Amino acid sequence: MPGQGQTGALAGKVVFITGAARGQGRAHAVRFAREGADVIAVDLCGQIDSVAYPMATTDDLGETVRLVEASGRRIVAEQADVRDRDQLADVVTRGVDEFGRLDFVLANAGILPAAGRQAHDITAYSDAVAVMLDGVYFTIDAALPALLSNPDGGAIVITSSAAGFKPVSTEFGTMNHGAAGYTAAKHGVIGLMRHFARSLAEKNIRVNSVHPGGVATPMVLNAALAEWVGQYPSFGESQRPLLELPMMEPADVSDTMVYLCGPAGRYITGVALPVDAGLTLK
Repeated sequence: MPGQGQTGALAGKVVFITGAARGQGRAHAVRFAREGADVIAVDLCGQIDSVAYPMATTDDLGETVRLVEASGRRIVAEQADVRDRDQLADVVTRGVDEFGRLDFVLANAGILPAAGRQAHDITAYSDAVAVMLDGVYFTIDAALPALLSNPDGGAIVITSSAAGFKPVSTEFGTMNHGAAGYTAAKHGVIGLMRHFARSLAEKNIRVNSVHPGGVATPMVLNAALAEWVGQYPSFGESQRPLLELPMMEPADVSDTMVYLCGPAGRYITGVALPVDAGLTLK
């Protein structure tokens, strides 16, 4: 059985994470494994044309596997596209067959197609919505049969953004299809979170969303976004939080994920939680 002989807040549990090859997704996989959970992980491991920075690779996903296994836990990791519900369902089935259960879903996969020339193509809007709104819905829907079969219930956490409360675009020059799609998707998943939180409460499945500010990942720390910030200082200023703290690391978001999924978060559902050092108050 998963978790036998293990200690940790999540010992014996199983988590399904999208966008797990690097960044926040990898940090969540490693942290949940250190807390005693086995991991089902997916990532596209490919490039989307509307995204100006290099996306994750199969080597990145392999490193996530290595890190989880180094913690002493097991992982099922596959290439899968969150825009394809059937692919997600197949991976969940394989993971549940391997580990015997599913307890948590972290709908984390995301892109930021707001910078670079590609951001002005209409596909930047449709790609953002497909990955971060439709993809969230497909992730939850694909995992739901396994969650519903768990007599202990479970927890779902959606990765939104400070852009779930305020737009990415800060002036006319920053208005593009990618910025609009990112803002729309990150606002939209709050509605999905509330839909599922209300609907699944009687099944003892809690649903929340987390809204980070800027996190030190390749999605933020890349040449295309740096050029955009240099061209439009108003965007950079809009991302400056109230608290004078270093830039958030992916592990800081993982702390929140563990809290919301673990015993300490058992009374929390239907909450859109900013983890942004006060950014959304500006």
